[in-house]
Formats: sequence, C-alpha cells, structure tokens
Amino acid sequence: MNNQHIKKISEELSIVERQVSAVVELLMQDATVPFIARYRKEATGSLDEVAITDIRNKLTQLQELKARKETIVRSLEKQGVLDEELTFKIDQSQTLVELEDLYLPFKPKRRTRATIAKEKGLEPLAMLIFEQTGSPVIQAAQTFINPEKSVNTIEDALGGARDILAEMINETPRARSELRHLFMEKGVISSTVVVGKEDEGKKFKDYFNWQEPVKTAPSHRILAMRRGEKENILNFTIAPPEDQSISILNALFIKGKGDDSAQVELSVKDSYKRLLSRSMETETRLALKEKADKDAIFVFSENLRQLLLSPPLGAKRVLGIDPGFRTGCKMVCLDRQGKLLHHDTIYPNMNEKNDRDAEQKLLFLVEKFDIEAIAIGNGTGGRETETFVKKIPFNKKISVIVVNESGASIYSASDVAREEFPDLDLTIRGSVSIGRRLMDPLSELVKIDPKSIGVGQYQHDVDQNDLKQALDDSVIHCVNAVGVDINRASAQLLTYVSGLGPVLAKNIVHHRDENGPFKNRKQLTKVPRLGPKAFEQCAGFLRIPDGQVALDRSAVHPESYHIVDLMAKDLQCSIDDLMAQKSLRDNINISVYVTEKTGIPTLNDIVAELAKPGRDPRKEFQEFSFATGIEKISDLEPGMKIPGIVTNVTAFGAFVDVGVHQDGLVHISELSDSFVKDPASIVKVNQKVDVRVLEVDIDRKRISLSMKSTVEKRDGTHQTSPATRKPAPKKITERPGKKNEAKPSPFNNPFAKLLNKDS
Repeated sequence: MNNQHIKKISEELSIVERQVSAVVELLMQDATVPFIARYRKEATGSLDEVAITDIRNKLTQLQELKARKETIVRSLEKQGVLDEELTFKIDQSQTLVELEDLYLPFKPKRRTRATIAKEKGLEPLAMLIFEQTGSPVIQAAQTFINPEKSVNTIEDALGGARDILAEMINETPRARSELRHLFMEKGVISSTVVVGKEDEGKKFKDYFNWQEPVKTAPSHRILAMRRGEKENILNFTIAPPEDQSISILNALFIKGKGDDSAQVELSVKDSYKRLLSRSMETETRLALKEKADKDAIFVFSENLRQLLLSPPLGAKRVLGIDPGFRTGCKMVCLDRQGKLLHHDTIYPNMNEKNDRDAEQKLLFLVEKFDIEAIAIGNGTGGRETETFVKKIPFNKKISVIVVNESGASIYSASDVAREEFPDLDLTIRGSVSIGRRLMDPLSELVKIDPKSIGVGQYQHDVDQNDLKQALDDSVIHCVNAVGVDINRASAQLLTYVSGLGPVLAKNIVHHRDENGPFKNRKQLTKVPRLGPKAFEQCAGFLRIPDGQVALDRSAVHPESYHIVDLMAKDLQCSIDDLMAQKSLRDNINISVYVTEKTGIPTLNDIVAELAKPGRDPRKEFQEFSFATGIEKISDLEPGMKIPGIVTNVTAFGAFVDVGVHQDGLVHISELSDSFVKDPASIVKVNQKVDVRVLEVDIDRKRISLSMKSTVEKRDGTHQTSPATRKPAPKKITERPGKKNEAKPSPFNNPFAKLLNKDS
C-alpha cells in the first residue's frame, strides 16, 4: 500500500485517510465495491458505493501515473541524462501532464528544424542569444558561418539559432503550463463547415459558423462538433486570443531590449505559431473530450441504473407479444418463473376473419395457461395490437401493458438466446424477452449489452473502455442492491453478483441443474471453484426464499448468523419468531452485541433485515396506459396534453414515449417553469409524465413536447385521461433574469438530431 497514494486520494476526495486506507486494503484483497459498502461499514466508516468507486478509480489513476514515472526514469537513465534535480521533479509530479512536460525535452523525436540546426553547430549561438546580455548578435553570428554545413549567411546562422530557441520555448514546462491554463480559460471553440459539405451535413447546420468559449462549452456540444469533424463535415479549432498568448511567452523569455532580445522575441512568435499553439490545441481538445466523455458516461450509467431498477410486475403468468403486421404477432406463454410454456402466432388488424381467429386464440391461451398479464412490445404495430387486445372480453381482469422492447432483437440473435432456445425462431425469443421484461426488467436486461438498450448519449463517441467500466458498475450495483434468487437466476444475472463471474456463474447453474435447487447458502461451497473468498463476497447477495435456513432469504451475511442466534437466544424465541414479530425486535439492545468486528452500522442493518428479509428496493409496479386514440404521429396535434414515459435523459433534455412509435423531445427549456440546469434533477428514465405537444413535423418524424405547468401527483404518477385538444400555447421568448434571450426551437436542436442517430 502506497501511503502517498492514500494521502493524495484523501485530499482530492475529502475523505479521511483512515477510511481511504481501509478501502484500498480491502480492494487489494479482491473485495468488491458492493461487498465493501454493504458488509464492511465499520472498516470504511460507512462509505457508500459512490465514494468507494471514486477511491478505486483514483487509485487506478495513481498506479498508472506511478508506472509511467518508472518507464520515464528508465528511459532517462538509458540516455544518461537523469540527475538528482530531474529525479526529484519527476517524483513530485502530480499528474500525467506535468510528468510529460518534464519528459518532453528528452523524449525521442523525429528529426526537427532544431535538431538540424544543432547538427550545424548552432546551439552555442542559440544559448548566447538566449542569455540576452546585450552582446552584438551580428558579430557573434558571423563566427558560425560554415558553408560546409550549409550555413552560408548571417541569416542562416540566426535562423538556425531561432529554431533551437523555438523548440526550447516549446519544451519549457512553465510556458506550457501557463498557456494550457490560458487555452482553458480564454480559449474559443470555432466550428465552420467544410467547403462543399453544406448539403451533406445538414444535421450539423447549427455548427456551420459557430463560436463558443472553451470554459462554458457543454459536453454534448463538444461531442457533436467532434463527430462533425470526424465525418468530414466541420472544421473544428480551439485558440485563445493570440496577443495574450504571445504576451505570456514574452514575459517569460524576454529579458532585455537589445538585438539578442529581438531575436528571442522572433523565436517566441515562431514557437507559438508553429509548435505551442498546435500542441496546446491538441491538449485542450483531449481535455475537453475527456470531460465530455465523463459527463456523457455519467448520464448513460444513471439512465441505465434507473432502467434496471424499474418496478417489476413480479412472479405472474405472462403472455408476451412481439407485434407485427405482415409476419403477424408472435406470442409466448410464460409461467411465474419465466419458463416458456407455449408459443404461437396471430394476425390481427388485417381483416374480420383474422381478428376473430386471433381473439379466439387469445381467449383460449389466457384460459389454458391462467394468464394474469399481457406484455406487448412497443415496436411497429404495438399500439394497434394493444388496442385490439384491450377490446377482447376476457373472463377475468387481465392487465395489458406496453413494454419497451429496445434491445430485444439484439438479445434474440445473441449467444445467450441461442443457448437458451436453440430451436426457436428469433422473433419467438424476442417475445420471451418482452414478457420477462415485464416480470423482472433487471433479470432480463442484464442479458443485453447496455449499449443496445438505447438510453445513452453519444455512446459511440466516448472512450469505450471507460464506458464499459461505468456501465458494468451500474449493472453490478443494481444486481447486488436487489439481490438474486440463486435457484431462479440465469447465468448472466449471477455473473454480476459480487465475487462471481462468468465461470462461477455457469458452475452454479450447472450444479443446480445436476443436484436440484440449493437448500441453504452453505451448499454454495460445493460448487466447483467457489472457494472461501468467493463465498464471502457473494453469499450475502444471494437469496434462497424457500430454503431450510430462515436467514438465507435475507441480506444478513452468513458471517453474522451467530449474532442473530444470540439475539433470539437472549429473547428466548426462534429466529422465525424474531423475523415475524416487531414486538420482539423492539426489545433488541444492539449495543450488547458490539464486537471488534461488528459495530452499530452492521447491527442496524441486521435488525432492518429481520424486519423485511430480502426486501426489494425497487418501487411497486404501477400500470400505465397511453392516451386512447393516439397511435401514430399523425394523431398528434399542438396543444394536446397526453401521458408518456421517459425513455432517455440527456444533457439537453428528455425523450418521452407517447405511444406513437417515435419518441418526442422535451427540451431542457421545457422541462419546468423554473430554470433547469440538469434534466436528471427533474426526470428519470421510466418515469411517467404528462406532456403537452408543442410542434409536430411528420416528414422528419420530430415531436416537440413540454412539461411546463404540468402537475404530477405526489407519488410521481400521472392522472391518465383522454388526450385533449387545446390551442397551441403561446411561445415564451423571455425568461426571468434573461431578457430577450431567444429560446431555441427543439426542431433546430442539433443535439437531438445526433442523439437520435445513436438511438
């Protein structure tokens, strides 16, 4: 454990060193973030998963910095240029940028104008000029004329010396540091269209002549301009005012007013225009990209978390329908565990005979398999199928629910689906996925690459390794927060349980298939390759609802079972009684059970689990229906107030499904009557909202929505009612405190257009 790393992390994250040290030690012992957060609160001072993840990420960065230092030191030693001063500076460098600035003068490089000048023997002249003692420059330059080395004139000598000085200036750490700061604080982003690309790049039209300060440019605009540049539609540059840059460099390098200082001034200008400006622009672009990536990845991971934690319908017998017109609607009947019982096809909405046949088949299947709910995918034909199904006179109340099917086709063609249903058609597999998503979104969505679910923002433009890490973290958090029924979970779901992975997950499923359901958590130790360490990490997150041991259905870790035994013994009751009777739990004095390893935080968790063993943190499922009669985009009119479901939250607004096969955009300026800085503070993925239609562009399939002046009930649900037709609302062009500020039209919003390409 590196004490300097501990101290650095503590300072940067404002977390006590003892807590950081405890987390780092546990991470070095291969403990997972969920395990540390849930079962090692005494050691970490009850740090949550966010703080522990931040510590892990900072530790990784510092380890990478340390490794880079070691590489650079070896290179400098090999060159024979490493001295005590340079060693000290390298050791004290706090960032990769500082480190690379130190290494730059010694970094192997291609042959430059400066190296050519040095080969001509002009380095002493450059050093003489750089000292700026006021000595005659012309006379000094004459002594370096050497036709054999192509130094034929005084200007040849002075030009070579200036090339050497320009490179020295470019490689001076302080100069780079100050210019780096100037680019970030005073830099301006300029974007222009590539000549001849005006028609081809209409989606980037807003950036054809665009300028914006680096300091205030939001991440989504950075990513949009970078994409335009990548597609060869835009020219994208970054620079601060040149006179300010030159002024900073002159202050650093010009010491006098003589001819030698004049030569240095020329070198400064050349260094900035030819070397420093390009280098600093590249660094600034990378810094902005890194920040934009971070923001976009955060949005994506938060959206994914909200989606994965969507309320489940629960263990119900479900009929899943993947809607379609020409090829029909593929149907599957699932039991309460999601097992496929039957599949079939109907062809509604074609003619009366087909409608009658489809109705009879549905009535028969609902009766035969005692169906309790029907899940319909929201793809093509979804609303029409929903309308058809809702008109069928079932002999009991059947919930008919439209389900977001994003990514279902990806699952259908995946190795996971082929392994589970090797003999079934892709569309049948998709229907199974739709039905299971209604029962338990988390269990089904973990089988799909998160990037295919459609809740990202510029997901293809960000660093893919960082994106994968963040999305994996989100999935792991959700799976372990909810807990997993070990006797029902798929191998894909088990893979994300703390301490497990693909190999152990498959071993668990294989052991379950060979030996029957697990009866208690101890039986996990019989799974091949699942040793004591893996058991410690995973046991608390795995549930056995109908097992032999009462505590196995809770989040109480087996390492704490003896504490519950003591509690029950002291109260002269059984553990089952303790879990069932509040009066008994109220008599527990947790301070009596405090030990060196078990403190008040863990004891509080234990008592909470006894009250609600294996409680699901997800909200209770609530049915939702789109507006009646609104099934396609042509049904929408400005002024309508209709219900919808948030499908994606971005930095510039939220996309809402209103049941017409095309999500509408609620621009950030239309999310609330008051100013909104972050859309995620107003809406979440899968939230049910009431929206008002502002504009509809049928040709471009663009829907502009507003949530202004809409009132939600306190539980976050909406009041479902038929769509109402109202006059188009008067546009607001002023905002309090922002006089005459034009509100951007959602149709001209380039970010929405680009995001739709991702989705």
